[in-house]
Amino acid sequence: MILQRQEDVTPAVLEVMERTHDPRIREIMVSLIRHLHSFVRDVRLTEAEFRAANAILNEIGQLTTETHNEMVLMCGSLGVSSLVCLLNNGDNGNTETSQSLLGPFWRLNSPRVENGGTLLRSPTPGEPLFMTGFVQDTEGRPIAGAEVDVWHSSPVGLYENQDPDQADMNLRGKFTTDAEGRFWFRSIKPAGYPIPTNGVVGRLLAIQDRHPFRPAHVHALVFKEGFKTLTSQVYVDDDPYLETDVQFGVTRALIGDYVRHEEPHPTAADVAGPWYSLDYTFTMEPGEAVLPRPPIK
Repeated sequence: MILQRQEDVTPAVLEVMERTHDPRIREIMVSLIRHLHSFVRDVRLTEAEFRAANAILNEIGQLTTETHNEMVLMCGSLGVSSLVCLLNNGDNGNTETSQSLLGPFWRLNSPRVENGGTLLRSPTPGEPLFMTGFVQDTEGRPIAGAEVDVWHSSPVGLYENQDPDQADMNLRGKFTTDAEGRFWFRSIKPAGYPIPTNGVVGRLLAIQDRHPFRPAHVHALVFKEGFKTLTSQVYVDDDPYLETDVQFGVTRALIGDYVRHEEPHPTAADVAGPWYSLDYTFTMEPGEAVLPRPPIK
């Protein structure tokens, strides 16, 4: 089509998109063009703003490295990650779900740990945490033999790949559920933390007068053939940022009951108190067991 005016652009592009052979890609691209062109018209995007937007997208790609993923941070900061998650889980958004954001800090090859073992691989001062997880299907039946990958930040709010004082793979471990669907381990109570703000996302938060903090949480990725891979975060119930998570990740179903104990631990002789316990149930939906692509190495 030879264009004569701005109104001709969208029909011309849509005509090309409609030729796409793959029906799902065709559906996505047609809708994308309609919404994208409507957005440009709605805000009357200027040429200078268009050039700036291109530079921002280029910068996001350039900032992404083996240890940092700026695009994951941006998707979370815009609420897109949570929206996609909640649309695709919990009976397609109709019920609560254990599913949550993968986040930018999952690593593929965390070390295996026997149930009852520890996630600590280097000295990590903090209040001890003893967690017991239960993995079940949507009918409440235990899932034995599920692989559960666990990771979380330190009490100073840093993952080990951000912190030279922590050993490699500190506060990470991979467990297998027993016949009753359980796994359990010892660690240190995590702290909330600010997401990295030295890039595009940081500038966005600054101009919007938003804080960069995430509430404290423990991550879990659960894998078992016959079930959709579950990525979850269990949030600390007294964290001050639960209501204002910069990544919009907190749902009611993901708030854990972190119980504080002042007395000595009944089996860990070196824990005189205080310490925390956490019991949490993860519910897996039937589906295809596929591991996500790790955002970092």
